[in-house]
Amino acid sequence: MMHKSMILASGAALVLLAGCEKAEAPAPAPTDTGATEVPVETAPPEGAEAIDPATAPHRFASWAGKWTGVEGMYVTITPAEPGKYKLEMQSDLDTKGTYDGQDSEHGIRFKRGGEDLSLHRGNGDETGLKYLAGKQECLIVKTGEGYCRD
Repeated sequence: MMHKSMILASGAALVLLAGCEKAEAPAPAPTDTGATEVPVETAPPEGAEAIDPATAPHRFASWAGKWTGVEGMYVTITPAEPGKYKLEMQSDLDTKGTYDGQDSEHGIRFKRGGEDLSLHRGNGDETGLKYLAGKQECLIVKTGEGYCRD
């Protein structure tokens, strides 16, 4: 008789253990109840950029520095207050000046001589200038006016 009690006790213990395992299983995902989920923010891996380019203080900060055109032309880009830049520019033989620029969708917008212009990414071939042909890292204002880094 003792043997049957041991078997029954063992069986009961197994049932209890099985019940415990089910209790520890993850809960099923909630169904859509119309509630808005709050996204969980995670820290970027160590050494990774922590700034979202869409909200960065200077969207085109990597363009800072001097870019060279043809015949002594250049633009020097200096980040100013968030989203703003100072552009020191020799855009042709007779036009040298400093302009206020600002972030735009595809580049840095600025006004020169009453004209709304924009520096945007391109390559030397897209400038239309033979001297810059073949260069890969360039900024273009318009056909015939571009600046590249070597």
